[in-house]
Amino acid sequence: MKIENHWLSQATKVPSPNFDERPMDEELSLIVVHCISLPPGQFDGTYIDQLFCNQLNPDEHPYFKEIYQIKVSAHLLIRRCGEIVQYVAFNKRAWHAGVSEYNGKTKCNDYSIGIELEGTEAQEYTEKQYQQLTTVIKALLNRYPNLSAQHITGHSEIAPDRKTDPGESFNWLRLKSNF
Repeated sequence: MKIENHWLSQATKVPSPNFDERPMDEELSLIVVHCISLPPGQFDGTYIDQLFCNQLNPDEHPYFKEIYQIKVSAHLLIRRCGEIVQYVAFNKRAWHAGVSEYNGKTKCNDYSIGIELEGTEAQEYTEKQYQQLTTVIKALLNRYPNLSAQHITGHSEIAPDRKTDPGESFNWLRLKSNF
């Protein structure tokens, strides 16, 4: 897997308008793993793409009325089938972490890459997702020298009072044994 001009060559590109420039003095130093499903607990649709591109129709599901106006994005989504979708170039700041802190440093969006796994906190992730996540992280570690396998964490760890993802069903030992 290659990264060219801060985009994964093997990813489906669905550019999101929800990004901005990283602060000039920030280097990429953190990878944050998340999970998402839209509507909650449902997989394989286009709703995640629509959310990250500000195109979610609030009339298509009651839950969407609560979230359709929020401006969010991640750098990547890994679908349950293993397909990788990229929304934001890695050198840009995606809006995935919100109010957050890692090792005493706030504003994680400034220095992190956000990777969403299609799933829920309580449901096992797929073999293909673990394989693709490992491959993606290896490509990121090779491309960005300040990233380290020691600085891969979950959304729940950087925003513990607000978030629980990727959840108890995510196998951290399995992921970290690859590095």
